[in-house]
Amino acid sequence: METGSITTPFGRRSMTLGMLASQVAAGEIKPDQSVDKWKLFRTLCEAKPLLGITDRALAVLNALLSFYPKNELAQDNGLIVFPSNVQLSLRTHGMAEQTVRRHLAALVDAGLLVRKDSPNGKRYVRRDRAGEIDEAFGFSLAPLLARAEEIEQLAAAVMAERLHVQRLRERITLCRRDIAKLIEAAVEEDVQGDWQAVYQLFRDMVEGLPRSPTTAQLEQLLDELMALRADVLNRLEVRVKTTKERGNAYYNERHIQNSNPDSISELEPSFEPKQDARPEQENGRGGVTIDEKRHEAANQPRQEERQRGRSGGRDDAGGLKSFPLGLVLQACPEILAYGPDGVIRNWRDLMTAAVTVRSMLGVSPSAYEEAASVMGAENAATVMACILERGGHINSAGGYLRDLTRRSEKGEFAIGPMLMALLRANAPAGRKAG
Repeated sequence: METGSITTPFGRRSMTLGMLASQVAAGEIKPDQSVDKWKLFRTLCEAKPLLGITDRALAVLNALLSFYPKNELAQDNGLIVFPSNVQLSLRTHGMAEQTVRRHLAALVDAGLLVRKDSPNGKRYVRRDRAGEIDEAFGFSLAPLLARAEEIEQLAAAVMAERLHVQRLRERITLCRRDIAKLIEAAVEEDVQGDWQAVYQLFRDMVEGLPRSPTTAQLEQLLDELMALRADVLNRLEVRVKTTKERGNAYYNERHIQNSNPDSISELEPSFEPKQDARPEQENGRGGVTIDEKRHEAANQPRQEERQRGRSGGRDDAGGLKSFPLGLVLQACPEILAYGPDGVIRNWRDLMTAAVTVRSMLGVSPSAYEEAASVMGAENAATVMACILERGGHINSAGGYLRDLTRRSEKGEFAIGPMLMALLRANAPAGRKAG
């Protein structure tokens, strides 16, 4: 039977605090505690990444468990197995004895086995006159029984992480498919924009992922892809709305000409009056003619565009105006510390830094995704850089970003004044963007 006393290894092998801790833990097994050895082994296989053991070490442990006579690991049945290295080699399908010894040492270092060496280092059993085991020398399986609950928790954590990574990969695959097809649709429909540059940015994001990425890298890539997808989708939605408005305007003009020529309606800019059209008086009143109404309505959008241009904050499509990256970094130098290796070389680096800053400032992913959808990915990253620069004056970064997004939807927000104010604020300090 097992004495439960502390033992030291035979020969040149030194005693370590880890070995001592394993033996102490093995001595704290409850009297009635037991566990199915093969169920525990399967749980060990799941928890392998967190326990720091290899597949071949598990093969050796499997062989050791096969020498245990009972299916239930319990202190009453004894917990020491004593096969020779030759027997272990046979049950590991011919693994070299030197390799067996190396993996046995790894299992001991991982705290899954405890050595109970005999005076001469051999593994054997001493029986009494009745044939019962009096004392055995070999490997104690007590740490497995003592750590059974811990091993189950580690296995559950590994499985949860695996499921999380699987879902991240699925969402990344869906985002990649959406972005590729949306860009293809934009090119086929001749939507205005530098789609070659957008596609190149998309490919750089995907190809920049390592062969074996970490969970954090997958989460970062998903955030970047979602922001890019929102930007592309926003541009396409603007085109859809524009096309719909053109169709409605054409229908309204036909309605004016056919049913009620006296009414006044705003026409689509492309619906220009013909040069050879002759004025037609309205019911003899000498009022506004149809051609004059067309000319007035055609010029109205141009006047609105000139008015927006004077504001310096909206582009020709009515969206937020983008600014050069160098100007953004000069106005917001704090963002540089969050770029890859502390440097921001391009817009992708700025968007990557903005995702990090978003998380640091407690801005929810949905708030940032909505901002990217409304403002565009580059402008959303610029706004995050500005929020970081003014961090000491903003109580809730998430609420502030949502407010700017709502104002941007209404056409009441422009990035230019914010950048200019930060440039003036940073000018006396002589700070320069690197």
